[in-house]
Amino acid sequence: MKTHAPRALQRGITLLESLVAIVVMALGILGILGVQMRTLTNTQTSLYRAQAIRLIEDLNERMMANPNAFLHTGNYLTTWADEPEVNTQCNDSACDSSNLSQFDLAQWKTQVASTLPNGNASVFTSDDEASDNNRRQLGVMVSWRENESSQNDDYRTPLDASTGGGAGDNKSCPANQTCHLQFLPVMARCAPYFAGSNVQTFCPGS
Repeated sequence: MKTHAPRALQRGITLLESLVAIVVMALGILGILGVQMRTLTNTQTSLYRAQAIRLIEDLNERMMANPNAFLHTGNYLTTWADEPEVNTQCNDSACDSSNLSQFDLAQWKTQVASTLPNGNASVFTSDDEASDNNRRQLGVMVSWRENESSQNDDYRTPLDASTGGGAGDNKSCPANQTCHLQFLPVMARCAPYFAGSNVQTFCPGS
């Protein structure tokens, strides 16, 4: 007479296979979620950078609309810590070129803060244009909350627009922020007026 092993010893095999399948499926789902989260992070970074570029273009358009922006480039300068107040005079009545540049900067910086997460901006003069008579462009750096992985340190090298080798206070990207940098030419609608040996500059509306 043949003897058979008790069937009770083979119980639980199906349950064990199901558990292994669940673990493998869970690992696969976690991997897919990780890829999706990384893709979402990259998409957000691209979106924020596109918004920063559009904001800088907006400032450029504001300067182009100001016929005497070239004479008031100093009014467009701002640091990370500056919080310019909007001059309401330009809302109610016509204002001169100097007030218009201050009005545009205050409105623009408020827009940067409301458009980007932890958004801020710095507008500065290039180090290569140290002479007051040789300033033809402004550097604009827009920053927002960092959205890059800490493992991407080479990619996240902080921007520094200073030429002295060290980080400039308002020419380098703040810590834990992502930045976009552009240099804008300052439009000049002024014409030279030759009066004898003296050359004067005439600007409409000045």
